[in-house]
Amino acid sequence: MYRPDGPIVIAAGGTGGHLFPGQALAQELRRRGRKIVLITDERVQRFDTLFPGADIFSVPSATPKDRGISGLAKAAPAILSGIAQAFGILGRVQPSAVIGFGGYPTLPPIAAAILRRIPTCVHEQNAVLGRVNRLVAPYVHAIASTFAGPKFLRPRDEDKLVLTGNPVRDAVMTYAAAPYSAPGTGRINLLVFGGSQGARVMSDIVPGALSRLPEVLRSRLDVVQQARPEDIDRVRAVYEQAGVHAELQSFFEDMPARIAAAHLVIGRSGASTVAELSVIGRPSILVPLPHSLDNDQKANAEKLQSAGAGFMIEQKNFTEDALSERLTALLNDATTLGSAAKAALAQGAPNAVRRLADLVELLGRGEFNSAKAKQLVDGSGPSGPLLFARGEC
Repeated sequence: MYRPDGPIVIAAGGTGGHLFPGQALAQELRRRGRKIVLITDERVQRFDTLFPGADIFSVPSATPKDRGISGLAKAAPAILSGIAQAFGILGRVQPSAVIGFGGYPTLPPIAAAILRRIPTCVHEQNAVLGRVNRLVAPYVHAIASTFAGPKFLRPRDEDKLVLTGNPVRDAVMTYAAAPYSAPGTGRINLLVFGGSQGARVMSDIVPGALSRLPEVLRSRLDVVQQARPEDIDRVRAVYEQAGVHAELQSFFEDMPARIAAAHLVIGRSGASTVAELSVIGRPSILVPLPHSLDNDQKANAEKLQSAGAGFMIEQKNFTEDALSERLTALLNDATTLGSAAKAALAQGAPNAVRRLADLVELLGRGEFNSAKAKQLVDGSGPSGPLLFARGEC
């Protein structure tokens, strides 16, 4: 049983790529006067400040360490325990709808919601349908998506797919469509990061690559780089020897502002990074994480590259010489950088959070059917069209 006026349950894993869109949705739903419940895994203590005012519950889960049956068998006890605990939590909070943002930590609450027949949807941030979302797709009411036709979506589930875009946080929306001017002969702002804790490969490759740039470019650089604490000293030493001005931290609280200030970004291609680059509108060199499940980061980077919004370098080809050559060409080509910034902005979905909130509230009222969906597709919903990937998109 569920209550149409009950809270919205957000199920999100412990990584920023899953939590940030969940946080964005919570912010929008709170503006609409909705109560929020977050169900996540044991890492909840690190992220409870992202969901102020929400009731937060932690349930066990596990990500299979090995592929195949053996991996699932090892993870099964924790997952089953999590489903049982989530089943009890949902019985107490009586939500109007449950939405999951992917990853194995969301499997227990989504499975429990399905068992309780609560209106349920999942959101896919990447160009590849994640394994948990793929598993539950036949049983949920709707699949919200960042990209039309994500890889591994089954034909039988296509009618559930709604193209909402990937929600971004209020902090990102502050800089949505911030004006961009390609560097001329003045200072060049370069932002380098590799995820919430910084990727080691960025510390290994980027400083040496910048040291190889022609002096006329190198002397104009203002580098902001996120690096792991254990890497900061050696990265700083390389920059100092090369005469490159650099600001180094292990974490930047104001990352959206840093993106908006950048002429060019070098980073991974996780879903949140791609969404934020697109909403703000900044050109990028993207290095997909090579061991991500199903190569989702590569698929994300390919989407931006094919749109002319970014430039992908696979990690196997990400060398100091290759990066230096690419940077020399780009930083001397204001036209290409300006065009890429414009193309990135065209890929953004600044209304994604409102579209997703509309969808969740529609589900919570028990009104998600073809007639109501058509109203949203036609643009008569409160936030404009929710596009079905099989139709207009």
